[in-house]
Amino acid sequence: MTFENLNIILPIREALTKKGYINPTPIQEKSIPFILDGKDVFGCAQTGTGKTAAFALPILQLFHAKQLAKKTPGIKALILAPTRELAIQIGESFTDYGTNINVKHTVIFGGVSQGNQTRALQQGVDILIATPGRLMDLMNQGFIKLHTIEFFVLDEVDRMLDMGFIRDIQRIITKLPIKRQTVFFSATVPPEIKKLANGLLQNPVSVQVAAISAPAEAVKQSMYYVEKQDKKELLKMVLEKENINHALVFMRTKHGANKLVKELVKYGISAEAIHGNKSQSARQKALEGFKNRTIKLLVATDIASRGIDVDKLTHVINYELPEVAETYIHRIGRTGRAGEGGTAISFCASEEKAYWKDILKLVGNVVITETTPKFTTVRPAEAPEPERKRNFGNNRRFSGKRKF
Repeated sequence: MTFENLNIILPIREALTKKGYINPTPIQEKSIPFILDGKDVFGCAQTGTGKTAAFALPILQLFHAKQLAKKTPGIKALILAPTRELAIQIGESFTDYGTNINVKHTVIFGGVSQGNQTRALQQGVDILIATPGRLMDLMNQGFIKLHTIEFFVLDEVDRMLDMGFIRDIQRIITKLPIKRQTVFFSATVPPEIKKLANGLLQNPVSVQVAAISAPAEAVKQSMYYVEKQDKKELLKMVLEKENINHALVFMRTKHGANKLVKELVKYGISAEAIHGNKSQSARQKALEGFKNRTIKLLVATDIASRGIDVDKLTHVINYELPEVAETYIHRIGRTGRAGEGGTAISFCASEEKAYWKDILKLVGNVVITETTPKFTTVRPAEAPEPERKRNFGNNRRFSGKRKF
């Protein structure tokens, strides 16, 4: 399958070729024809499967075919994203894919002065990429009207709901024309997502390219049993043992991310933190440094990580396990993209063993190597009852000693 087979027009195909994109991903292959046909789409695909192009390419093509930019003034397409990083990434994708298409777009998000954003809006915009909070703010100030919208995209819906944007989304929807085309993408589909989709989409086509919450197949996964106080030492050991020169490290809290970065810098390891308390300029500086590999480790919280799209990222390290098992899928989806291999390494302390059990239930029959490093011991109080024979299936391998 090629983009030409999907009836993508030559100007867009030329832009894709320039980016090195020849063949569509499964989510693109299944979604693009329906979006080009004017259908509402409910898409479920894990992080890193190419969802942005799945809606950006057909929207750009429909703009070109219908000459929407030359019709009445006003915003014709609205794309909502949960984080600044993801909104910026989507904007960059529209720039890349639409280089040969006469369409104006802009990105708005909070955490920065609104001056440049409002000036861009006043000059005229065809496609608006926005985070919900800043969009609501500028709507309330009268800078944005949504009555001319023809395309509405909700991306990473599950994360938006996790971040508490449901009321903003509901208010935004009331300002949209009833007659519109809507595309809805989520990596997971809990009941509240289904409820929102049922009230938003008209006779939608459902597109799913992988089992819900399935881990990326190209990602090699391993886990170390380690006490909390030994994690820094283990991280140093893993970096040296695996010869890791570029990795995204996950923490649960902003404070923990800052603290770990300070320790890493003391060890002589270049590292930066990225989380919600950082200014937008600091976040962008850290992300750019990580992308161009002047920074070895980027230490991120889960919310800030949405939108981090780094080519050929080889390693993700779960320094702290997530409390919600589905978040593990989002994390490891940062690597193993676009057919490349990747490695996900997790550290599990005694107090995190319940989180790991939930993750194992979620990922199913995936090969995960479990190990206890020689320099660490698990507290005796956390030792399990005498081990009973457990059947993990033929596809999961365990190595090392089980301490829990």
